[in-house]
Order: sequence, then structure tokens, then C-alpha cells
Amino acid sequence: MTGSLPTSSIGPFVTNLRCLRCGRTIEPTSVAYVCNCSPNAGSDMGFLNIEYDYAAIAAAVAPTQITADPDHAIGRYWPLLPIADRRSLPPLVVGATPLTHARRLCDSLGLSRLYVKDDGRNPSASLKDRASAIAVARAQEGGWPIVATASTGNAAAALASQAAAANQPSIIFVPKTAPQAKIAQLLVFGATVLAIDGVYDQAFDLCMEACAEFGWYNRNTGYNPYMTEGKKTVSFEIAEQLGFAAFETQTGFAAPDAVFVSVGDGSIVGGVHKGFKDLLALGWIAKMPRIYGVQSKLSPAIYQAWRDDRVIPEPVQATTRADSISVDAPRDAVKALNAIRQTGGAFIAVEDDAILAAILPLARLGAVFAEPAGATAFAGLQQAVAEGLVAPQETIVVINTGNGLKDVSAAIQVAGGVRVIEPSISAVRKALQTGS
Repeated sequence: MTGSLPTSSIGPFVTNLRCLRCGRTIEPTSVAYVCNCSPNAGSDMGFLNIEYDYAAIAAAVAPTQITADPDHAIGRYWPLLPIADRRSLPPLVVGATPLTHARRLCDSLGLSRLYVKDDGRNPSASLKDRASAIAVARAQEGGWPIVATASTGNAAAALASQAAAANQPSIIFVPKTAPQAKIAQLLVFGATVLAIDGVYDQAFDLCMEACAEFGWYNRNTGYNPYMTEGKKTVSFEIAEQLGFAAFETQTGFAAPDAVFVSVGDGSIVGGVHKGFKDLLALGWIAKMPRIYGVQSKLSPAIYQAWRDDRVIPEPVQATTRADSISVDAPRDAVKALNAIRQTGGAFIAVEDDAILAAILPLARLGAVFAEPAGATAFAGLQQAVAEGLVAPQETIVVINTGNGLKDVSAAIQVAGGVRVIEPSISAVRKALQTGS
């Protein structure tokens, strides 16, 4: 095993790493990324799970201490993070995103307790800030000179912004087809951007090779197990916010009945699962929510593996309009499949037309502006309601993973263009009367 980190870079309550492929436990300071039972990139890689001393955490920290913590960023959950000092996190408020009881969306679907977690409100406008904050903190605690990642845009923008805040050099590999709004974020934050004349999977492979060749810290979520630990904080916040919202709870935290998450590589849904597992192990929530992973039918590799009861997905040729979840060969499929199978949830595959159409009700009835990948989760809920997978009285959370400004062309496509009129009150009157 190579790429070791100094002991000081491991959180005080981390006990060991466990390989999800071979089951062995590994000393945290002996390996940086994966188990050597299968170190090569791919769906059958020796992915690692970070394990904690939950009894020690419960003895040291009460939920009420966390809810009273003046730190509104993810640092408030420091006992459950794999960093030595919360002050190592970049000085940006990552997390603390709103959980909104979407009553008008409830009415449209015949539900009563539908909540939307809007992670498009993070500093770079996506959930990926959570993982990137951990990446930068661990790189700085471990003395890594450069942090690199491959991305279709959101993880790249997240890393670029977090690195800029911490004065940490970063190098980004993106497919040249990434939306211009996301490319703009990388450039203004000062990252070194390498646009690949190819697809995301090729950018991922090249980033892996470059990190190994030049000794950079590899932020790729489908390889670096610590990125899951950043993404799981969205579940901590959901449980904390629900506990505050009118539900009876003795700990201050409460779990929903079901959570809907868009899925590409599988890393976010795996992080959502890990967060609720941590809380359940601590006794801070009373149940595990069912997790529903939603994929486009034009990028369905993990859905097909779940449907066919396979462990390893077969690669597809992804062509979905939802660029953030467009993946040929998912890198974090093991955790994604575990999330659905272990919670009694399901994978749902939806049409791209349904994904784009879901942008409008989310915005007009829920006041949440989502990019296509974020709207995918809501499209999955719409299908789940139609298929009877959720009950009207259940508490349901839909996670929006990215802001709609990430892909303005998609929003304009579904909302239609603006009407141009002459500068006269008669033209206004005519437009209002005729709608043209």
C-alpha cells in the first residue's frame, strides 16, 4: 500500500479503514486511497470505508452540543470527520443549506411532508463543496503540494473555490464539453484547467495517472474514501433540521422515511447512506431512511446493475443532458448499490424529458432552481409517487445537488424564451390579454 499520510492528518475518533471488497481492516495511516487487494481504478476496486469509535464519540459529544455549536459550516460535525483539526477546513461556510417544507409541491403530488434540501446554496453552488472542503483540509494537514480532480464541472468548481480560499494549488481535468458556466468558475478561482478532448471517464483516468506520476493529492471521489466523509454531512444536516422542525425527538435529530438522490458515479448517494449510518450507530436517529437513487435512462449503469442483481455495473455510453450525472463507467458503484440495497430503497431510471420538465415545478412550486442533475432526484420522486413507492404521510427529502445557474441553457429550454414587445402600454395590454 502506498501514498501514506502522517498520523496527525487522521481525525481523533477514526479507528480504521475497512475494504468493501475483501473485508480486511487497515490502519488509517498506512494507505492513502484504496486497498491493495485491487488497487487499479474500476468498479471492482478495493474501496475503503472510514470507521469510527462511536462509543467514544457518544461519550465525548452530545447532539445538543452540535446543535448549539456557533460554527454553522460542516466543521460543527468535527468528531465524525477524518481531519485532525476543524480549523484545517477552508474558511468558507460549506453546508448549512436550507431544508424547505415544500407545501405547494406536496399538494401537487398528494404528499404532506415533502422537504427539499437545496445544496445549490453552497459556495460554488453544488453539494460537491462538502467533499472538496475535506480534500483541501486533508491535503494541507498531510503536506500535499497540489490537489487534483477530474469532473464534469461541479466537483471541479467546488475544488477550485475551496482551494482558492485556502491558498492551495489545484489542477482540474474536465471534458471539453463541460458547460461554460462551470468552466468559468474554474478559471476565475485560479485553478489550472486541463480540458480533455474526450469524455469524463477519460478525464478521470488521466487525473489518476497524473496524481500517481507527480505526487498530487487525488480528490476523485470514486477513489479517495475520505470524500464520502464530506458528502455524508448533508445527511447530518437533514437529520438535524428535521429534528428541529416539529417532530418528536429526544436527541435533536430525526430521520426521514425516504430520501431521493440523483446518481452518476454513485459517490453522493453513498455519502448520504454513510451519514445516516453514522447517526444510527450513535443512536441519534431511530431508523434508517429508504434511499432512492435516480439515474437518467441515458446514463443507467448502476440502475441496470441493481435491476439485474449484479455487484459490478457494465459500462454504458452515457448521453444524458444532465451532464453532472453522465458517466459511462461509474467509479463508486459499490457504495451506491449498498446504499439502496441495505436501506430497502430502489433505483429509478427516468427519461431525460422528465428530468428537464422537473426543473419547472421545483422552481415554481418549491422555489428551488436546480440544474438537470439536481432535478433528476425530483423526477425520480414523481415516478415513485406514480408507482406507489412512497406513502402520502411519509416524510420525504429530495436533495438538489446543484444550482440551475450551472446550466442556464437547460433552464431556458424548458421555460421558453422571453416575449419582446414594443415600449408602449398598449403593447403591455395586448401581451397580457393574448399571451403573445
